[in-house]
Amino acid sequence: MLKAKSVQASRVIRTDMVLPNDTNPLNNLMGGRIMHLMDIAAAISAQKHANRIVVTASVDNVSFGSPIQMGNVVTLEAQVTRAFNSSMEVFVKVFAENIPKGTKTLSNSAFLTFVAVDQSGKPIMVPEAIPETDQEKELFEGALRRRELRLVLANRMKPEDASELQSLFFGSAVPQPSK
Repeated sequence: MLKAKSVQASRVIRTDMVLPNDTNPLNNLMGGRIMHLMDIAAAISAQKHANRIVVTASVDNVSFGSPIQMGNVVTLEAQVTRAFNSSMEVFVKVFAENIPKGTKTLSNSAFLTFVAVDQSGKPIMVPEAIPETDQEKELFEGALRRRELRLVLANRMKPEDASELQSLFFGSAVPQPSK
């Protein structure tokens, strides 16, 4: 049995400056570059939790709330929200900071899923994630529903088997399919 780890132990903070090579013709950070940075920060977080090599399994919806301009400082905060058998959900928040103006805004966030693998690339068990703060507990509680949704959308789970999702719509009394 693997020893459980606190969510806090997986926390990663990464900071970069937006340079001309990272921008589009409007001098904003390119979306693909943000996703690249998010994937790296989330992978480091998952590796810290699992103490193993990890591979990206999925990325949930990434919406770009506000542009990040050239010269801004980008800070990514990532942490594991919940661990399953060999997979981990990681939440990443991206902040844009204009240091001369003294402003900092949340640009976007996303959930990424990683799978821990052994040296031959086969999935391997990961430790349980223990949430401690109210925010960590809230993210932990929602992780099972988000996981079921990912599995249903990937056709790896039948909708009728997604009991956590069904409980959102039907309460604790989940209707059975008619015969």
